Amino acid sequence: MPDTIAVCGANKFPFDDRISASVTRSSFQLTPSRMTSTDPHHIWHPYSALLSRQPVYCVESAHGVRLRLDDGRELIDGMSSWWCVIHGYNHPVMNAALTAQMHKVSHVMFGGLTHAPAIELTEQLLRIVPPGLQSVFYSDSGSVAVEVALKMAVQYWHAKGQPQRQRFVSLRGGYHGDTIGAMSVCDPDTGMHGLFRDVLQKNIFAPQPHCRFGEPCSPQDIQPLTEILETQSNTIAAVILEPIVQGAGGMWFYSADYLAQVRELCTRFNVLLIADEIATGFGRTGALFACAHADISPDILCIGKALTGGYLTLAATLTTREVSDTIDQGEPGVFMHGPTFMANPLACTAAIASIKLLLDSPWQANIARIEHALEQGLAPCRDLDNVQELRVLGAIGVVEMKQAVDMKSITRAFVEAGVWVRPFGRLVYLMPPYVIKDVDLEKLTRAVTLVLARTG
Repeated sequence: MPDTIAVCGANKFPFDDRISASVTRSSFQLTPSRMTSTDPHHIWHPYSALLSRQPVYCVESAHGVRLRLDDGRELIDGMSSWWCVIHGYNHPVMNAALTAQMHKVSHVMFGGLTHAPAIELTEQLLRIVPPGLQSVFYSDSGSVAVEVALKMAVQYWHAKGQPQRQRFVSLRGGYHGDTIGAMSVCDPDTGMHGLFRDVLQKNIFAPQPHCRFGEPCSPQDIQPLTEILETQSNTIAAVILEPIVQGAGGMWFYSADYLAQVRELCTRFNVLLIADEIATGFGRTGALFACAHADISPDILCIGKALTGGYLTLAATLTTREVSDTIDQGEPGVFMHGPTFMANPLACTAAIASIKLLLDSPWQANIARIEHALEQGLAPCRDLDNVQELRVLGAIGVVEMKQAVDMKSITRAFVEAGVWVRPFGRLVYLMPPYVIKDVDLEKLTRAVTLVLARTG
């Protein structure tokens, strides 16, 4: 009798060993000719063009904070693979957790079914997120988490009998993702989405706060947003912002006092507050969530990136019981969203392991150590003629240049210096894994300083 297929994993698929061996050989033996013929001719990379001739480096393996290229070179990763690999690569605890879950169930639809990893992760999150958030919706990526948040806000007001509330207020300099809804709340000029201006919802943009982190918020900073809410709150569903740190829109660190006053304004004018903590969540700024710097809690919270320690893509949108109950009690009586890979068991398992690793570590002292090392190591950049400003907060170091960098040449220079740094525009920034050691931090910051000095 042939083997049967079972979700529990106790039985095996009927499988042809010859096909398995063939797939293994073709998939993992990457020859130089395949690298040069397939990748540049057929594979798009983020914000790139086919045949663009931008340098692309092939990673053979990774361990700790090091990426090993196929030519044998090793690079210290200063980016945490776009801010998510907080525990480094190939972590034994993460590997073991995923291996164990893989032998149980790697994926099962979340419609009508549930599983232990989703339940445990939800319990974990509810213990650590800002107070008042009680309902969790899982999705595949940060952009989708933002889409879900926007839909939640619109559906909430529809259920409240105020369907005209469909617009959003965002901050200049903000970035919230690359999908259609998320693009509509990114900075319309610096958010990289000007091409799609005519198809995006026309939302409202308040000026970027000029008050810096650690400073009080002046009346001049908060007044524009106050005026927007005073005059237009009856059509506004929510204010959406990145707490404290504006990420890909400019890497700007703003006042916690400003954030606290935004929370007060949203409460006063009965507008929801959406906090996009996809980049800042899980300790990056020195607080577990950046909202804690202002001691506020949003009505809706978006998280992702570091949620799984960079192992698998997973995001979540959390909200209050008031919002979720109102949606449930309105028409059509359900929240209108449902991704295929929602709450994937492997991704939830990775998130459980990652959060436990973080909370069991002296993460606050570790972030303070990295902050000090970034400040000290990047300090010489202040004296370079081509540098506008240096900013450091938590495990984030930003060197703002006077002119946009040449991506092709500067990327090659960083690789030759033994580090992986991926600038954009005028911003050369570091967000290293939390496990990085002082000696590697020193090498990383020295490489950045030397490369920028040569590009001047």
